Amino acid sequence: MRRDWRTAPVDERLRAALGFVEKLTLRPHELGPTDADMARAAGVSDDALVDAIHVAALFNMIVRLADSLGWDVPSFDEFSARADAMLASGYALE
Repeated sequence: MRRDWRTAPVDERLRAALGFVEKLTLRPHELGPTDADMARAAGVSDDALVDAIHVAALFNMIVRLADSLGWDVPSFDEFSARADAMLASGYALE
């Protein structure tokens, strides 16, 4: 999935939502009602599409802030090493 969501073995609804979110992120000026219609035709509900939009918008905002302000963002491997602890206790630092 990390390499290419287009060919990953995922449900077609997820693939359609990811395509919508990619366009929203990389080419928002090209996004229109037809894109939402295509996602719906693949079985993505309006609620799921709104959830995907919210997640993408927040993630994009955080990434832009991190890039702009020089935040230290852990690598994928560092995140993976902390994943079990974060799932068990949440994001709060103790």
